[in-house]
Amino acid sequence: MTHFSLLDGSIVGLYLLATMVAGLMVRRYVGKVEDFLVAGRELNVYLGIASLAATEFGIVTCMYTAQNGYKYGFAGATPGLLNAAAMFLVGYTGFCIKPLRDSGVMTIPELLDRRFGQRIRWLAGVVIVLGGLLNMGVFLRVGGEFLVVASGLNPSRLELTMTILLIAVAVYTIMGGMLSVLITDFLQFIVMSVGLIAVTVLVLVDVGWQQLTTTVSSHFGAGGFNAFVNPDMGWEYVLYNLLLNTASVLTWQTSIARVLAAKDSKTGRKVYTGTAFFFVCRFLIPGIWGIAALASLTPAALAALSPEMQVDPSLYAMPLFLSTAVPTGLMGLVIAAMLAADMSTDSSYMLTWGSVIYNDIMAPFRKGVWSERRGLLWNRAIVAAIGLFLLFFGLWYKLEGDLWTYLMLTGTIYLASISSLLIGCCYWPRANDWGAAAAIAVSALIPVSYLIMQKLPATAELARQIGPNFSGIAAFALSGLALVVGSLVKDAFRGGAQLASAAG
Repeated sequence: MTHFSLLDGSIVGLYLLATMVAGLMVRRYVGKVEDFLVAGRELNVYLGIASLAATEFGIVTCMYTAQNGYKYGFAGATPGLLNAAAMFLVGYTGFCIKPLRDSGVMTIPELLDRRFGQRIRWLAGVVIVLGGLLNMGVFLRVGGEFLVVASGLNPSRLELTMTILLIAVAVYTIMGGMLSVLITDFLQFIVMSVGLIAVTVLVLVDVGWQQLTTTVSSHFGAGGFNAFVNPDMGWEYVLYNLLLNTASVLTWQTSIARVLAAKDSKTGRKVYTGTAFFFVCRFLIPGIWGIAALASLTPAALAALSPEMQVDPSLYAMPLFLSTAVPTGLMGLVIAAMLAADMSTDSSYMLTWGSVIYNDIMAPFRKGVWSERRGLLWNRAIVAAIGLFLLFFGLWYKLEGDLWTYLMLTGTIYLASISSLLIGCCYWPRANDWGAAAAIAVSALIPVSYLIMQKLPATAELARQIGPNFSGIAAFALSGLALVVGSLVKDAFRGGAQLASAAG
């Protein structure tokens, strides 16, 4: 029986009201497009750390990391370890992010325009938005399902819950842009942190560390602690996650937005090094909750899930566990913390994908110099349109496989190519537009083809045999190769044309 009461509902309602007021109060400071998209480039280290940590931990994050713990044990935290290491090293060295911030651009495609031309900027914008929106498309439904299971809400209210949550986020994001996102992120970071710590302490007291480790050992053996020897993970899983998380640190738009909004490149680097360890916690803490669910829930308890959820109970075991393990009062704090996490993620993602649409995809169609008022109006309309897309996509798309795998594949649509292009743009003088176009095409084609193959009965078995890890590795390897080969081919073609012209 769920412990969600009137007291818990009051805590959640008070939090939502405080967030809306805080988000709307800063709208009067938004007078320019730069204020709306990058907060006037006044982000400091501490606000940047809180904002990035809050953005990159939503309900969807909690769900897929808990699912990893439920399915793989402590080895499920491997992506978090790789992400933290990559973020610290990139922040410490300034690899790519220093020249990116020093350039003064508002998005990565804007930097690519300076090197590869406007067509590549437009193509890069398209794949970034395609990958980003497909990635984010499942956030609302997963968030709604968490709230339904954890609070005992009637499943028939799922769509209504999703809609209300989206409207609340969209209102303050549309009005205040990045300024609202940063202010609400700070509030949400505090609430989220308190909730995460409180639940983790409760789990460790009630379930106990010994039972957690015993459960992992009995279910997974050594594979529950070491991803390399886990039969469902292996070296290909580790390699794909290493490539993906490194590319994410370099080019994931919501992370890069903090670098571009920072006062200078030094501040942006400190934001990265300061946030790095959080990415271990981001996977490990909900992973522990997932392991606790594995240790505590019986088949009879899992039968409380709806028939649709029982198809893959690993995704819903954690919120079901919380619904019975967390007492009244604390449950309200937990739900508020998860709402805080989800709202900060949704608002930032909507804004950052919208910034690419306005700044890069629409760039060829903006004739002349637009006024700040017109630019703000368009940016707000784009965020609203993204909200509508997310609502309808979330209602009909059905996940195939686990949630983290889906997020990896949709992210790869642009991460593989844009990371290669950014590195080439910053450090390889021979990179050119032919190579850039080839890399973008390959990076998008492989994961999109794999996702389509999963959905078609004729190719579903072939997709299962290939597996998402090899598909992702191929996307990164072939995208980088396409950049090199395409660039060299253009150089050779241009050199041959010059020789022919000279001979003539």
